Amino acid sequence: PLLSLAPAASAATSPVSAVGVASPVTSSDACLSIVHSLMCHRQGGPDSESFSRKAVESLVKKLKDKRDELDALILAVTSNGAQPGICVTIPRTLDGRLQVAGRKGFPHVVYARIWRWPDLHKNELRHTRQCQFAFDLKQDAVCVNPHHYERIACTGLELSSLSLDEDSGPTDDHGGIEGISPPLPPLLMPQQQSAGAAAVAKQTALPPIPQQQLLFWCSISYYEQTERIGDTFKAPYQQATVTIDGYTDPSSSHRFCLGQLSNVHRSDVAERARLHIGKGVQLSLVGDGDVWLRVLSDHAVFVSTAFLDREAGRASGDLVHKIYPGTYIKVFDIRQCYSEMRTQALQAHRASLATAAATSTSSSFTSLPAGPRLQGAAVDELRRRLCQLRLSFVKGWGPDYPRKTIREAPCWIEVQLHLPLKLLDDLLQSLPVSNS
Repeated sequence: PLLSLAPAASAATSPVSAVGVASPVTSSDACLSIVHSLMCHRQGGPDSESFSRKAVESLVKKLKDKRDELDALILAVTSNGAQPGICVTIPRTLDGRLQVAGRKGFPHVVYARIWRWPDLHKNELRHTRQCQFAFDLKQDAVCVNPHHYERIACTGLELSSLSLDEDSGPTDDHGGIEGISPPLPPLLMPQQQSAGAAAVAKQTALPPIPQQQLLFWCSISYYEQTERIGDTFKAPYQQATVTIDGYTDPSSSHRFCLGQLSNVHRSDVAERARLHIGKGVQLSLVGDGDVWLRVLSDHAVFVSTAFLDREAGRASGDLVHKIYPGTYIKVFDIRQCYSEMRTQALQAHRASLATAAATSTSSSFTSLPAGPRLQGAAVDELRRRLCQLRLSFVKGWGPDYPRKTIREAPCWIEVQLHLPLKLLDDLLQSLPVSNS
């Protein structure tokens, strides 16, 4: 049975409701009373009550001088969102994260977990229209009103360029808030590819490439920061699945074992990160040339790939996608790649011809070299964006991480895909000399 929080003698005027939970307090009350009232609405979950209480105490103290926002928070939480109120803001820190009891997390996520969804992860949040200081808006203040955010379905990946992610804190060297394990996302099976990718697959026919021209379907190089370590691993076409792990077999044809690679200049951060590679990842060649990734490690990996950029509705670039343990997800579509390759190669070729024509005294294009720029930087850009994957173990990189490029990541791999490289080479050789 629920116990009353007030003496029986004053029951008639007690601030205790019929179900034994204190009625809402106001910003004029003592911090302790406000914290107690807000903690009555805590949702439980993997975060300890001690951690939640410290997070709530910290928030209440920050809002004590902003009574209208504190009252809005109290009303939003105690009404369970029936009265969401105004934005409840705290200053944005340099890295965007909130530190409580030696643990770091993103503030809007921390408080949404306390009062709404205990199993929430950051990439599942989207702010409502009324929120003027949402985390994603990158303003000097961040709204932590849990009822100014909505939960959306998790796809097993996220863009670090759209919002910050929980990177390593003082007590958690491998991502996330210590003691909080994000739920495993649903597996994305080959037949579940998006409608956009399926449409591209139907519309784009691949030119015939005799398999004997390609002995290997990919080459994998391992790096620690800027230094390449060991020899390049090549996966033969007969071996459609290759594993990259942290173990020590030096001669396997289907496993690239990073644990057996030595580096006399290895940094401490690389040494620590390598301890968490474990079972690593699997890359699988599917169908005509699609590539799927399975995360076998206990820790997330971070991937750069044009396919996931497009699936996320973003322009292809230097986006970084966090892939969680247990996820099986498509990271490369050969038909989509070839379609984009043709478009970009022709655009770059026409641009190079136009530049050459503007500086030429001749009216004929036939004496000009075919796409001079395509033989340099443009070719390298097409290769980098369309014909390779980059994957970092344990640590992310990008605009919202301490590591701005993958070359600052402690341990990462670069995967060159041979079929798209061959298609790109054939395409570049077939480009016409002029626009005619």
